[in-house]
Amino acid sequence: MRFYKIQPKEIPGNAISLFDDGWGLLTAGTPENYNTMTISWGQMGCLWNRPVCTVYVRPCRYTYTFTEACDRFTVSLFEPGEQRSELKMLGTQSGREMDKMHHSGLTPMMLDGLMAYEEAKVVLVLRKLYDQQFDPARVPAEVANSNYATVADDDLHRQYICLIESVYSRD
Repeated sequence: MRFYKIQPKEIPGNAISLFDDGWGLLTAGTPENYNTMTISWGQMGCLWNRPVCTVYVRPCRYTYTFTEACDRFTVSLFEPGEQRSELKMLGTQSGREMDKMHHSGLTPMMLDGLMAYEEAKVVLVLRKLYDQQFDPARVPAEVANSNYATVADDDLHRQYICLIESVYSRD
């Protein structure tokens, strides 16, 4: 498959559907040492007069170490229903215990010096602008009850607001 560069305003599809229905893979690290995790929470829009994407990672996730250490990472977004079993595996297995990226059946590739996946519909190359840990005192009770009932306060998601540096779409 061939990827071509597009502008952030040309991203195909609906941003809510891309994350919620299609899911994505957040991949951080170097080509020699990286990790990937499945995400379905994220937003795209404009902030500070720049195109941005916001993603969320819990500190307990192995990928968190990579996102904290790197200024740039990718989000590979998939068509709804495509590669669902591979995405589930990458979301439930830890890279601490296995080389899950190579056991997933997906094809790692490099874009702009970062790792992404050939099977994605869209790949975002992101650079961190701002990050902050969720404050448990500020999470609404109904959200906390449905998303964090069994989660320690120090393991709530960290929010990463990122500049969309490049966007690639496939044929």
